[in-house]
Amino acid sequence: MSRQPVHSDSAPKAIGPYSQAIRSGNTLYLSGQTPLDPATGEMVAGGIEAQATRVFENLQAVLGAAGASFDNVVRVAIYMTDLGNFGAVNEVMKKYFSEPYPARSTIGVAALPRGAAVEVDVIAVTETSA
Repeated sequence: MSRQPVHSDSAPKAIGPYSQAIRSGNTLYLSGQTPLDPATGEMVAGGIEAQATRVFENLQAVLGAAGASFDNVVRVAIYMTDLGNFGAVNEVMKKYFSEPYPARSTIGVAALPRGAAVEVDVIAVTETSA
């Protein structure tokens, strides 16, 4: 089994011992993205919509670095510190995905890194391995 790291300068640098994504064959496993601005390394200002948008923009950058897009995503996991934000995050997610939507789970958590309100990770499958 080969594991090839994927990196995008348009997404935040990893803040620990992990890769932004790993390609294994034709499957991409993206690490969770939080609403960090890749240019500053700081949390984006604004409410849950701004945070969710930044998260999906970060994921889009990593997918792009792997030659993929949200059309390749088969599984999404969303972690939120307040499940009351479920509807708002759904509305942001709809801007990035089209039907058929990927499988998804949404998990309420006590806290996320750096005080984020939302974190998302995805699994994508491409036609070929790189």
